[in-house]
Amino acid sequence: MNISQSNVGLGSVLPLTSFENVLLFLFNVILATAIIFLNVSVFLSIMMNRSLRSENRFMYMLSTSLSDFCSGVSYYYAGVLDVRDYYESPTRTFFIVPTFLGLSYMAILAAQADRYHAVSAPFKYSQRMTRNRTLLVILAYWLYAFLIVAVNNLVTVGVARRVTSLGTFVANIFTVIIMIGLNIKLFFIARFQLEREPASAERDSNRASVYLIVIVAVCFLIAWLPIFLHVIVCNFAGSTCYAFRNEGSDPLRILPRVNAVLTPLLYIRGCSALRSTLLNKVWRTACCKRKG
Repeated sequence: MNISQSNVGLGSVLPLTSFENVLLFLFNVILATAIIFLNVSVFLSIMMNRSLRSENRFMYMLSTSLSDFCSGVSYYYAGVLDVRDYYESPTRTFFIVPTFLGLSYMAILAAQADRYHAVSAPFKYSQRMTRNRTLLVILAYWLYAFLIVAVNNLVTVGVARRVTSLGTFVANIFTVIIMIGLNIKLFFIARFQLEREPASAERDSNRASVYLIVIVAVCFLIAWLPIFLHVIVCNFAGSTCYAFRNEGSDPLRILPRVNAVLTPLLYIRGCSALRSTLLNKVWRTACCKRKG
């Protein structure tokens, strides 16, 4: 499936000359549509419910939904069309499409750290992590992500490749260690520490939010570990890894997009207030408008 850059069309549709290509095309269109639909649904549900917006954890959900929505929109280009989003490709997106995936990645990391802080030190958390500080954290990693995009587009391709390769390699190792370590700690906190506290609505809410973020993080690791390990092995080997036709034909890059579908589904399944708003306000309102 490897092709040279000279054969890459500028935004042309994948050649539907075989049954395999037709299935791949339909799969990627459905995947992109599902990402957009589910993440817009979660985003609108949070925006329409004031009580949800008052909790920090839903701010991270909002951030994840927005970045995954952008990933879904951009996947119509990077995954459905016959393009290659690489450094010297004439059809590259100048690091913008990978940045949306990176933002979702950072949002889940930040949300996990936030839940760990909230459950392990609730009194300090309530004093330190106000609503405004939480929004500043979210704004900071969005600005950081697009600052990296700007820097990569200002330097030469060779420098950008080396910097990105080294940064990704180091980040992947630390991410895997931190994610696994925090997941184990969060699970034991939810399993033992919270069980010893007296029954209350706050305890149940904390336990539910911890279990939810642990499940989201586990799915995140399952979806992202293959590409993390792939990058680490390629960096150690010092060789150019196998390149697929486009991102929509690369299973290692399809998995993070599948995760962008699973994450909002887990949010909806694991949070009754979000699910209620979604069913009774967002989807019902949309259905009534269509009928009217």
